[in-house]
Amino acid sequence: MRSTIILLFSLVFFPTFRATATAAEPPDKGPLCVLLMTADDLDRQSLASFGSKRADVTPNLDRLASQGMRFLSAHVNVAICQPSRGVLATGRYGHNSGITGFVHTTRDVPTVMETLQARGYLTGVLGKVEHSTPKASFRWDFVRDQGELGAGRDPQKYYDACKEFFDRCRSQGKPFYFMVNSHDPHRPFHVPGKPIRGAVEPSRTFAPSDVDVPGFVPDLPGVRRELSHYLNSARRCDDTFGRVLAALTESGHEDRTLVVFLSDNGIAIPFAKCNTYLASTRTPWIVRWPGVVKPGSANEKDFISGVDFFPTVLEALGLPRLEGLDGRSFAPLLRGEKQAGRDRVFTQIDRKAGGDAVPMRAVQDHQFGYIYSAWSDGRHVYRNHNEGQTMQAMNRAAKTDPAMAERVRVYRYRVPEELYDLAADPDCLVNLIDRPERRETADRMRAELRAWMERTGDPLLPAFDRRGEREKVDEVIERMYQ
Repeated sequence: MRSTIILLFSLVFFPTFRATATAAEPPDKGPLCVLLMTADDLDRQSLASFGSKRADVTPNLDRLASQGMRFLSAHVNVAICQPSRGVLATGRYGHNSGITGFVHTTRDVPTVMETLQARGYLTGVLGKVEHSTPKASFRWDFVRDQGELGAGRDPQKYYDACKEFFDRCRSQGKPFYFMVNSHDPHRPFHVPGKPIRGAVEPSRTFAPSDVDVPGFVPDLPGVRRELSHYLNSARRCDDTFGRVLAALTESGHEDRTLVVFLSDNGIAIPFAKCNTYLASTRTPWIVRWPGVVKPGSANEKDFISGVDFFPTVLEALGLPRLEGLDGRSFAPLLRGEKQAGRDRVFTQIDRKAGGDAVPMRAVQDHQFGYIYSAWSDGRHVYRNHNEGQTMQAMNRAAKTDPAMAERVRVYRYRVPEELYDLAADPDCLVNLIDRPERRETADRMRAELRAWMERTGDPLLPAFDRRGEREKVDEVIERMYQ
């Protein structure tokens, strides 16, 4: 009954697409289509177009960047797969959509796929289907999941599925909303000669000597070895999207398709994925919009984030903004215009895999990043599924290296508040929260975070306001996640 009401509401209150074609979208081309491509755990720094020293890891994605606009201050709002994708689909932060972890929402909130399906769009999804479907009741028109796509790691199978979907759109005369999700470079990473069942070899593999170790983890042999395997998976991810884009070109839909690419979160190693550090949430965001976006352009100044995706799609398609969205359209930036109020980004963690509640909130601007970890009490031990050989190498080194032992301790226990000079220390190695000379900065960022929590109705706000009272904080957390 609810789905019927949503459909009727959309048909009554949304103008038709053909009637709202914009100057950038000639009527004879039909309505604009949307292709959303997501990588799984791809570090932004793996792309040459976003700062990598290697040009041989993501050549297809770097080519896409040369055809569209790169956003160099782009973030996801949650550095965990399902809640990150939930933000994309709903345009709401997790505490407003109900997707605070590996759960579906039961709330009556609109989603981008429901909205466009109700307007006659053919909806399709490849890979990561459960994680990309906010409501368990929603039915995509076209679905191919991990097992049908070579464990989500076979570029040719993605190509074949794309061809099938695009042919169906053409035969039915419908525009599309198509979400294509690679399962690369999510763990398990590709070990040469030992692909996981169903996966194929990437078009190029890497050695430990090829790795540029990120500064937030130590340069140890075990770390290099694991990161070389990660690069193999990142290359296969790029192989996949090269084939997806080839299928789009061959379909004849390319000139009327808005293409968006990003990663759902940072790399799956300590101090990145499943946290709120810079490396956790920054994402390689690319947009290609034929006839609108200037090819090869870049935006370094403006912060955009996952919560802005849904309203941006609505504006690009000529649809009115929906009430209740937390994000706002950045379509003006795509048109080369200026847009005020994009000088910071807010990110969060609520529950990670297994349901463990580790609530974190953060605000970042171009200079500083402030993190509040409500769970940190000196006793709770933080663990996740993203540690692997990198954490093992750190643990071994910590037995004889006091500095490494301290780094491991920080990872496991954290402190309630952290402040980093991101311009000077992007790897977030030196916590400035207790520095007297940074007191004013810390107070300013606390105020900014609090204002966001109040504005968005964040239920963690009472804990933040009483962050020095451990019992009260624990009571808030228990109420939130019971």
